[in-house]
Amino acid sequence: MTSAVLVVLGGLPGTGKSTVARPLARALAAAYPRIDTIEQALVDSGELSAPPRAAGYVTGYALARDQLANGVAVVAECVNPLKITREAWRAVGPRVLEVELVCSDPAEHRARVEGRTADIPGPELPTWRDVVEREYEPWDRDHLVVDTAATTVAGCVELILRHVTAL
Repeated sequence: MTSAVLVVLGGLPGTGKSTVARPLARALAAAYPRIDTIEQALVDSGELSAPPRAAGYVTGYALARDQLANGVAVVAECVNPLKITREAWRAVGPRVLEVELVCSDPAEHRARVEGRTADIPGPELPTWRDVVEREYEPWDRDHLVVDTAATTVAGCVELILRHVTAL
């Protein structure tokens, strides 16, 4: 089995997942399957009668598994809101670091959500109300929590890299 690591970045919209994932993936020379990108590609295919629910995640798991099998580290980025999605990521490979990004400052979090522009053509960005009302189950096991309101992007990447090294 490969020793490549899978880092799964989760958290509510506006917590900085994409902002942290990009430099983290570069630092690890990792593949970067982003669930929002996968889901939008599925919608753009025109083959779905409704927006994907599980298909984006299932595709992400498969892509990550293939990369890990080839010895390539993976940084997967998604909201990862449910215990079932977290369990599925854990089943992808033997070396998995689960990271939950949070923004402890509600005013900052709201400003990020309301001030964003889409970097993927197509999807409608969630409103602050969407974020606040989103189903998001509490994490029930040890994982790394990174507060993006209190840590710079570079600091977040450094912290995650230290935990990857300790795996």
